[in-house]
Amino acid sequence: MELDPVIHAPARLQIVALLAAAEEAEFGFVRDTIGVSDSVLSKHGSALESAGYVTVRKGYIGKRPKTWFKLTDRGRAAFTAYVATLQRIVAPSGLSLVPGEHR
Repeated sequence: MELDPVIHAPARLQIVALLAAAEEAEFGFVRDTIGVSDSVLSKHGSALESAGYVTVRKGYIGKRPKTWFKLTDRGRAAFTAYVATLQRIVAPSGLSLVPGEHR
């Protein structure tokens, strides 16, 4: 049972978890939601993009440049596997990753 090292970094795990619940998310929203700086989000976003887990789209709203992140199918599959592995790791404790569910 090995956790995916690309996702395992706390900031990357938060990014992937947030994107798993959205079609796409704007850079500022992701940054503010997970509570990191622009540079930290850029660094981790690039690592996720390099792994093929996230696509990055750049564009404009009016004259302002914007960046959006989207979880790829590969990223979604990796996140699903990560959560399943984490659940197997914690299962012997009798706890669950699902709130209110105990084994």
